[in-house]
Formats: sequence, C-alpha cells, structure tokens
Amino acid sequence: MEKVLLLNGSHSEITLLMELKKLGKYVITTGNLPGSFVHSFADEYIREDYSDKEAVLKIAQEKAVDGVVSCANDFGIITASYIAEKMGLSGHDPYETTRLLHQKDLFKEFAMKNHMQVPESKKYQSVEEALANEGSVPYPVIIKPADLTGGKGVSHVWDAVAYEKGIRTAFERSRKKVVVVEQFITGTYHSFSTFLINKKVAAYYSDNEYSNVYRYFVDTSAGPADHEEEVKEILIRQAEIAAEKLNLVNGVFHMQYVMDENRVPYVIDITRRCSGDIYPEPVEHATGIPWAKWIVMSELGYGEENFSERGKQEKICGRHCLMADREGIVKDVVISETLKPFVYRVVQWWNPGMEITNHCTDKAGILFYEFPDRETMLDITGRIKELVKVELR
Repeated sequence: MEKVLLLNGSHSEITLLMELKKLGKYVITTGNLPGSFVHSFADEYIREDYSDKEAVLKIAQEKAVDGVVSCANDFGIITASYIAEKMGLSGHDPYETTRLLHQKDLFKEFAMKNHMQVPESKKYQSVEEALANEGSVPYPVIIKPADLTGGKGVSHVWDAVAYEKGIRTAFERSRKKVVVVEQFITGTYHSFSTFLINKKVAAYYSDNEYSNVYRYFVDTSAGPADHEEEVKEILIRQAEIAAEKLNLVNGVFHMQYVMDENRVPYVIDITRRCSGDIYPEPVEHATGIPWAKWIVMSELGYGEENFSERGKQEKICGRHCLMADREGIVKDVVISETLKPFVYRVVQWWNPGMEITNHCTDKAGILFYEFPDRETMLDITGRIKELVKVELR
C-alpha cells in the first residue's frame, strides 16, 4: 500500500484525507493539532509543525512515503514542494517556483513583470526602508506580511500615522521580515478557482466573498461570482500566463481578485493548494467535478487521463463558516427558518462548552447552501449575519 504524507489534519483537510483513503493510500497526517477529529480517519499521526520543512522532510524520509499532499495553507504547499524536490516525488512545482507563487513579494514582482492585472505594490525588507519610502504607493494602501495568509498582520491605511503603525505590525508578524505595501483597490471581493491540465485551464469555479467577522478573513462565499461572464476569459488568461512562464504542473490554481468600480478584475492573491474551510465541497456540488480528488491526484503525480470528468458551474451554492462575534463559551448555534430550506449540509464540531479563544478565526462548523436563483443567493448572503448565530454564554 502506498504511503502518503498529508501535511495537516484540520477540518480543512478532511475532504483530501477521505479521497486519499478512497484511492487506497496509507495516510500519515502531521501538524500541531493532536486533538483534531480528522486525525482519527488517518492511519497514523505524527505531531510536527508542517511549516518546518526540514523536520517534515525527515518524517517523509523515515516513513519512505510515496507521495506528499499539502494542507490548506501556503506554508504547507511550500513544504510539500520542498519534500517532493528532495525525494524525487512528482506532482509539485519546483520549490523555488512554489515560493515565488506563495510569497506575496515574489509573486507581485513576477506578476507585474509579466503584465498580469495586479495592484501596484512595493516590498520592503526593514521598518526603516518602509518608513523612508512612505507615500511611494499612493494612499489608501494595504500593508501585508509577505509570507502570511488569513489576514494576519494586515492593515488598511489612509495616512502616515496609520502607515507607520501598519508597517510595524506587519514586520512583527512576518516570519521572513518582508512586507508588501499594495495599492488599495475599491471594489468587491471574489475567487476564481481553476484547474490546470497541460498549462491550460480545464475547469473553473467562481464565487463572491464576504468577510462578516474580520475584514481580512473570508467567512462566507457563494457563486457564480457577479460579472463572471465579463471577466472569466481575463482570469483564465492570467492563470495560463503564469502556467506558461513558470512551466507549472497539473493542479489547482486559485485566484482571489477584486472587481473595481470600472469592472476591472485585479488579482490580489493566488495559491496552488486546496483552499480552506472545506472549499472543495461547493465546487464539486456546483460543477460535478470531484475537486478534492483532483487535488490529491495532481499532487501525487497522476497522469492527465485521470482527470477525464468535466463539468461547468451550474448550481448556485456556497458555504458559511459558523463564527461568533466575540470570545466566549459556545451555548448553541441557531440557524433561522428563513435559511434552513437552502442548507443541504452542515459539518459541525462544536458542542456546548466549546471555547472560542479568537473569534476572528475560530469556527464551530461550516454550513453549505444551494439557492434556486441569484436573487435569493444575494439576498441570503447579504443577511447571513442575522440568519446564523453562534450563541455564547
């Protein structure tokens, strides 16, 4: 039986783990979450920080794994590509290519050089350098650690006082001590998730994104995205430019973009790994494509003949993370009668007494919904905060 190392065991990896088991693999999970229910579905769990590429490489070598699958985190895909390169495993881009795509400073430099539609940005390697160049990107700007995701250390600033504070915060959070200052694009947020086969987009899924709890963390999505027909060819071309220039292997190429006031899509982030919070579920529900299966097969180096299913985004659906508006102890999760007819699945791990230690990131579960039309989708997602409540005691 082939051994596969899956680089975490949070709820975001459950669909990947289940697909690996269906493929008959012996699955070893890792990560710093020994209490996660997901590990119970694996054949083996070894506690280790998946961002520590040398430590995880040692595990992979000692266990003589036949493949490695990333978790839903940028550090995970970077570690996975490092292991694959060191052990001669297929299914991943070269380590330096993966770093380029998943570290904001490197990707923005590549994107601007290759005329991709991205916001203007500058990178800085010290607080002093960033402060000396205050105003080089016109206000308002977004300040981001170059190597973190999920809104960690991000600031949206409008003046010099806020700029200094944002710079210091970003440098404190960044592991490699590099910060990106990026033009703030006014508009709406969306995702465009594609799957590359032979450097061409073979399938895609789009959605609208909403941040109801913390402005830099997406907790709700539904699609197809607004104006999808207007922008899909532009975004497909963006993905294929990167694939051609970087000689990318088969696999997911997920883009987050802002649709500005002039209906121009600006790509603000990309990833080549599974998106978090059980993202493959609505993709598969909408398109009929087994998204999680495709991801694990691509990361294990399966040939293109294994990606024969094709589909398009036909259903109107999405997901919502069950999150509280403050820290505390969970009493109950209440879903309104208005929303219930549209909910087709709920994955929950909360129980009375569960503690919310960081309401900006902690989740009690995820619900998935399907709507009969776009009007209903827009109405429900616009009111989702009133329709789902995580009650605390």
